[in-house]
Amino acid sequence: MTEPPQTAAKHQGATARANTYRSIYPLRILGMGLGFWLTCSVLMQTGDLARFGWVSLLTMVLWPHLAYLHARTSRDPYRAEVRNLLIDSAIVGLWIPLMHFNLLPSVVLAVVTTHDKFGTGIKRLWLYSLPGMAGMALLGTLILRPEPVLASSLSVIIATLPVIALHSLAVGFTSYRLIRTVARQNQQLKELRQRDAQTGLFARAHWQEQAQAVLEGARSTDRPAWLLMIDIDHFKPINDIHGHTVGDEAIRVVGEVIRESVREADCAGRYGGDEFAVVCADTDEAHALAIAQRIRERIGALRLPELPELQLTSSIGMAQAHSSHQSLRDWLNSADMAMYRAKHGGRNRVAVEPQGSRMRAADGVPVLE
Repeated sequence: MTEPPQTAAKHQGATARANTYRSIYPLRILGMGLGFWLTCSVLMQTGDLARFGWVSLLTMVLWPHLAYLHARTSRDPYRAEVRNLLIDSAIVGLWIPLMHFNLLPSVVLAVVTTHDKFGTGIKRLWLYSLPGMAGMALLGTLILRPEPVLASSLSVIIATLPVIALHSLAVGFTSYRLIRTVARQNQQLKELRQRDAQTGLFARAHWQEQAQAVLEGARSTDRPAWLLMIDIDHFKPINDIHGHTVGDEAIRVVGEVIRESVREADCAGRYGGDEFAVVCADTDEAHALAIAQRIRERIGALRLPELPELQLTSSIGMAQAHSSHQSLRDWLNSADMAMYRAKHGGRNRVAVEPQGSRMRAADGVPVLE
């Protein structure tokens, strides 16, 4: 059985959350790899490459892989990756005194690392990362007591440029993907709001919008349009005797039959409870009646697997749009009255609003006028 869209979306969100570390891993390798060349260039300028080169190798080359293994083997990969992101900031904080507060690389690394926290979408992560960065910078300063070297050599400037350029491109690409994802999700949400989850037909609000547009078009152009109101016969006893589970299944399969019986241009929706409605635009009476009869016959042929002895039938009312329908409510009332005439006439039949009908019974199936 297919799970509901809301449940599927929840599962997808949980999976994406658990796999956060996988998406961050290549970005961390790239960022830290660029940071390795940057920090080494600064250490060469200050003459500390032999003294602290191993720190650059450990924090910029080995750390991304250690972070990945930490998250992958953790019982909660998402929380482990959050800790990894905080450690990233602490590493940058350590490098500020190691680079003798060299202004350009210190600012670039601090800003880029903090900006990346915004990119994760984790609430306030950037704020939580600042104490670790500042704390490591202070600790490194107290231990090493470096002499500030604020000016950057040409080699340091050249090593800094790829960090700025590639980070800007990565941010732009990430923003583009985010915009596309949001647009796709908004479209999915729009479609979910338009559809009745149980039957797959249009939900009432969206169906009414479409029906209103068809009615206005029919009144302004005199092009024929028909409204079908469909009701499952004796639905309340089905619920009372067999339970709401069977009733829900009956509604689902009837909705499926209606969806498969109408044309692509028709607008079929669930009006409420066990009532359904179909708008047939640019359709004459013969074609509208053929659609109604097809729906009625297919509903009559339905059998529920868990209750094969239960036979479902339907009563269908038809009304043509005309000038006397000042509103959608008027058109609905006409089709509704025709539907109740079908019920009073014995059920399992189609009734046509008297003003619009010239059709007689077809194939021995009663058509009430």
